[in-house]
Amino acid sequence: MLFMVIEKFRDQNVKAVYRHFRDKGRMMPEGLTFVGSWVTADVGRCFQLMECDDVTLLQRWVAEWSAVVEFEIVPVVPGKDTAAALAGQL
Repeated sequence: MLFMVIEKFRDQNVKAVYRHFRDKGRMMPEGLTFVGSWVTADVGRCFQLMECDDVTLLQRWVAEWSAVVEFEIVPVVPGKDTAAALAGQL
């Protein structure tokens, strides 16, 4: 499954987040795949697309970052898959 991970940097402290990344890496458990990330222009939030089959892997990863980041995790599917699923109803 794909998950859009919305990260809000605690206290707007982007430097703390990037220091944490520099010092410890992404710290993802085996089976959790990083797809890509985008940071807002005001460097207050990051949107990451992650992939895994076991949501507990996301929970373990979030626990590693919770000191510097607040998370919202949204299961997502590609728009083309949604269009295919709805095609018979359109």
